[in-house]
Amino acid sequence: MVVVNNIEADILPARILKPNLQTNWAQNIVYGTNTLHEVISIEEIQALLQSQEKVTTAGTGHTFNFIADNLHSRLSLRSLHQVLHLDEATRTVVVDAGIKYGQLCSFLDSRGFALQNLASLTELSIAGAISTAAHGSGNKNGNLATSVSALEMVTGNGEIVKLSRQSDGEVFSGAVVGLGALGVITQITLDIHPAFTMRQFVYKDLPLAQVIDHFDAIMGSGYTVSLFTDWQDQRMYQMWLKVRVEDGQTFEAPHEFFGAKLLTENVNVVRGMAAERCTEQLGVPGPSYQRLPHFREGYLPGVGDELQSEYFMPRHHAAAAILSMERLRDQISPILFESEIRTIAADDLWMSTCYGRDSVAIHFCWKNDWPAVQRLLPIIESKLAPFDPRPHWGKLFAMSPALVQSKYEKLVDFVKLAAKYDPKGKFRNEFLNTNVFTNCNP
Repeated sequence: MVVVNNIEADILPARILKPNLQTNWAQNIVYGTNTLHEVISIEEIQALLQSQEKVTTAGTGHTFNFIADNLHSRLSLRSLHQVLHLDEATRTVVVDAGIKYGQLCSFLDSRGFALQNLASLTELSIAGAISTAAHGSGNKNGNLATSVSALEMVTGNGEIVKLSRQSDGEVFSGAVVGLGALGVITQITLDIHPAFTMRQFVYKDLPLAQVIDHFDAIMGSGYTVSLFTDWQDQRMYQMWLKVRVEDGQTFEAPHEFFGAKLLTENVNVVRGMAAERCTEQLGVPGPSYQRLPHFREGYLPGVGDELQSEYFMPRHHAAAAILSMERLRDQISPILFESEIRTIAADDLWMSTCYGRDSVAIHFCWKNDWPAVQRLLPIIESKLAPFDPRPHWGKLFAMSPALVQSKYEKLVDFVKLAAKYDPKGKFRNEFLNTNVFTNCNP
């Protein structure tokens, strides 16, 4: 067994960390233990689970709360990052759980395949992303976990369990977005598609009135659409339109789109940041995995020294939810880098933020001022309350545990599933105990 400290250092901003200090990539979280075990086999995982009282699986550190924290021992799958099997007939690929999307997408593209959807960056580990329902965007695209067709995990008892969409029905739906509470995911089978080409266009200054009056038309105008705003001046300062190139069809981006103007130079989603960090724009065709994310592989996404929050509402509440945030503009803007608005399709995964409903997500990239953000989050959540928001599992929120639990109609079933696979609570930590298991009696 190899014990490694500062496992996330390759994706952190270039500054010296204190010896043995383990943080998330934004460094707003210092984990409660300096013990991080980097495993290289299932047998090592089983041995670790047998020897440790508590274990939490660490991803790539792209979370902003303590969901991946533990006071005892953390486990890294970073060395388990291979593509294990590509099945062209069934259009599936089996991978080690520690592989990152960037690694997998490059491999798939070289063999003529692609994933349907991606998040705004490809530095995420696949196991970490699906476990927290991380997402990309698109009216017809579900979050990243919806591409999972089978998975293998080691349970709290050290048993190897294999589940599939085809054979395990409801149990599978409960296990995919597992929040790290069911076991250590070791292998994942993903649905894949023939490789496809995309073009990306960016518009500036989309009037808020047009968004409110034509939300469905705007968000349905491309394969994915993202709106960026600082909530000032009654407009979205950028709209990112990603279009799939179809055989025999052409797309000519209009110079004006619902009052927004087409940009003729590459930009960053965060104004003032270097455009080279972001994926190619200006309609230049490229592989889908180089256009679906906002950020290029290998570049630090966003600002780095930041905090993040995000809330998911039923899509039919989009206009009202956006207006409720716009009314808070003078409270939000001073501590904000940017907000992104996206849509995501409904799914049937029990603990997914999009379970059972087509959703709109409002994301906040905050300046690293936790006292100010902490004061503002309850105000934001109270304004969004009429629209039934679900907070992102990996980001910052103020919602009470009872309210969070009330958002998930399959919560009791999930708690039962956790008791089955982890009867001694080996994978539970303070975050899970507080937000998922407390006062939930199956």
